[in-house]
Formats: sequence, structure tokens, C-alpha cells
Amino acid sequence: MGRGLGSWSLFFHVLIMMCAHGNAAREPLKVHWKGLTGHDHENKQLMEKQIYAEKEDDHNRGTNLLRLHSMDGDAMDDHLLTHRKQEDDDHKGINTKHIHAHHSSHMDHMDPSLNVFFIEKDLKIGKTMVIHFPNRDPSSSPHFLPKDEAISIPFSSTKLSHLLQVFSFSEGSPQAKAMEDTLRQCEHEPIKGETKFCATSLESMLDFARSIFGIGVHFKVLTTTHHKNSASKSQTSLLQNYTVLEVPTEIPASKMIACHTMPYPYAVFYCHHQKSESKVFKVSLGGEYGERVEAVAVCHMDTSAWGRDHVSFRVLGIEPGTPNVCHFFPADHLVWVP
Repeated sequence: MGRGLGSWSLFFHVLIMMCAHGNAAREPLKVHWKGLTGHDHENKQLMEKQIYAEKEDDHNRGTNLLRLHSMDGDAMDDHLLTHRKQEDDDHKGINTKHIHAHHSSHMDHMDPSLNVFFIEKDLKIGKTMVIHFPNRDPSSSPHFLPKDEAISIPFSSTKLSHLLQVFSFSEGSPQAKAMEDTLRQCEHEPIKGETKFCATSLESMLDFARSIFGIGVHFKVLTTTHHKNSASKSQTSLLQNYTVLEVPTEIPASKMIACHTMPYPYAVFYCHHQKSESKVFKVSLGGEYGERVEAVAVCHMDTSAWGRDHVSFRVLGIEPGTPNVCHFFPADHLVWVP
């Protein structure tokens, strides 16, 4: 099961990609967020997509959300943001507390980022699935702040006006909408059987993991990996056919924590643990354009308590409790296991 945090090389990779202190942390933040204020419409669209990327997988918190019940992966744009409040007001089910529980069949058919769901029996050699893996460069994402600095900055929707001034964003801007959404998602009450926490520093994320796994318990992080020697970015598509190349490996885990990236000026991860049974897999996939992906996937074995409108049921054409629901994780989301 590994020593310490498991795979040290992987752990340090996570550190390098997500942590930067002082001025080093500020530049990616400015590039990632301030770029949206430019006048180049094409660049603005690209930056907006990058800002809401987290929800492209998990936002699918449906995918993102799945943030477990929310899931882990789809894209969120303005029309989804517009519907989020109405859904939260109109529904009290599991998914309504996460952005990913959408009620429009139109979205299910049109949003390619919803192609992350499958069922456990699909995990067999030769199985081909249409999957959406966001093509993002982790180095361009916001970095974690040092814990002391993160603590010094208010993290509350009641302080949104102040925070917008701190980061020089205007009311109603894409950045303001993204920040408000992240804060409200983090403030939602957890669903039954769920323990959740929004980590604003690496230290706080590790503290949360220790609170779930127990002090003194060794744990490791799992991430989806896109092989560098595979097809170049220009040759790959976000949405393509992937074939299972090897027998998937189940990672023995008595507990698991899923952490999903959230759009914010600095790194914020929505981390949660579910008491219900889940299985974690490593899956070797080959894309139709030559890309090789070592993907992390989670299967939720008991969906009987999920709301009937959960996006995964519509995507898979199944009912709550029959059968399980699985989903792939994008490369910048994390799974912690003991």
C-alpha cells in the first residue's frame, strides 16, 4: 500500500504542479484570471473555458460532482451557472447540492464532458467507450497558497464583494461568477453519509485526509496520467473513442477521498468522503488518435439514495440503485487512498 504518502515521485509531482509560494504563485494566478479581462474575444473564450474546466469533469460534479455525488467532470458555462440557483431552490435531492445535477435532457445530449460515466461491467479488455478527458496543462492552473496565507484570506460567500476588490474583479464578470459558485458549493451542507471539505492549501488537504484515514495511517494519491510520448495535443480530441487495453487494476481501499479542482484565483480543491461502498480502479486506455491514458476511475456501488434526476442516470439510462455508477477522473483531480 506504500509508505508515507505512497508513491513519493507522484506525490512530489503533485507538489510541483499545485504548490508555489510567494511571487511564483501570483503569476499563474494573474495569467489564469486576469487574462479574461482582455479584449481578444477568442482568447477570452479560451480562458473562460479554462476557468470552468473543473466543472468539466467533476461538474459534471455530476461529473464533478460527481464530486461523488456530484461526480467529476463536465464543463460549466454561463447557461449552466444560470440554471444552478433555480435547481438548488427547486430540488432537495443529493445532486441538487452540486452543480452537476442538471435537469435538462438537452444538456445531456449536447455537453460532451458528460462522457465520463460508465458501469463496472464495462471494465474489460477490448471495451471501447467515448470518453471526455479535458486537455489542460496543469502548469497553467492556479497554485496552492501557503497555509498561513490561505487562512488569512476570507473564504466565504458573505465576503464576496471584498474578495472581488482584493482580486480586482468586477461584479458580474466571469471571474466573479466562478468565485461565487465555488464558495457556495463549498458552503453547501454535505449529503447524508458524506464528509466534505474545501482545501485552500496542500497542508489543509493533508490534514483532511488524516482526519478521514486516521492519524498514523499511511496514504497515497492517485491521478490520471496522459503519457508524454503519446499523441501530441494537436492530434488529440477532448472527446474520442478509448479502448481498455489491459485488465483494470482494482486498488484495495477501505476508504477513499476524492478531491476536485474548483475555479478560483488560487488552487481550491473540493474534497469529500462517502461512507457508502466505492471501488477505485486504474485503467489503461488507448485513444483512437494514438493517445495512451492511465486513468483513475471510481465506481459507486450503491446509488439507491441518489436523486432520480442525477445526471449519471440520464446519461447511462439507468435507475437509482441499479446498477452501480462509475466515472473517470481528469488529470487534475485527485483520489486519496490508505
